[in-house]
Amino acid sequence: MSTQNKIGVLNIAENLQLDLDTDTWVCGRCSCVIGSAHENVKHSLLVGERDPTEVHPPLIMGQPYSFAPNPEWVRILEFYCPSCGVQIETEYLPPGHPITYTTEIDLAALKNRLNQGEMVIENGHLKVVTT
Repeated sequence: MSTQNKIGVLNIAENLQLDLDTDTWVCGRCSCVIGSAHENVKHSLLVGERDPTEVHPPLIMGQPYSFAPNPEWVRILEFYCPSCGVQIETEYLPPGHPITYTTEIDLAALKNRLNQGEMVIENGHLKVVTT
């Protein structure tokens, strides 16, 4: 029976983790496995679209002045964990634009550096090993 060394879990964002032992995205709040880390995490999350004028209210109540983007030009997408509903990410996109691929990690290279001892994971964060 062979035993593999556990690599660990890496914090990617406030509510997103990468389990390097299973190559999966994991919710940082409820530990739900979201999907394969070889794919865009956003494709496995719940998506809500928000009106920019709702997110960016007027600076002075009763006045039409605001820093809100024009809803005809920009949409705000919020991405949520399908298990607990915590927000994972947000992006501003032109209407009709496909969801972007913002978090892509070279898993093989990262694991190689961890296995060679160049880096370690401490409390969910990468640390470079100095000699």
